[in-house]
Amino acid sequence: MLLKILIICLLIFMVFNLFRAMKIMLKGENESESMTKFIGRRVLTSVIIILLLIIAVAMGWITPNPRPY
Repeated sequence: MLLKILIICLLIFMVFNLFRAMKIMLKGENESESMTKFIGRRVLTSVIIILLLIIAVAMGWITPNPRPY
């Protein structure tokens, strides 16, 4: 259950950074904040989520669906 909550929080953080980058992109150039910082955080969050899922399947904490259809 803790793993699911962590993944959901990371997904919310990823979407939040996506919208922050969109806000900066639409507003124009801003010296203090860079759009690439938020996009980089989004990519890093995606990598962490994928690694957590791989580790959880390998350790047996979660089981994948045996029939994907």
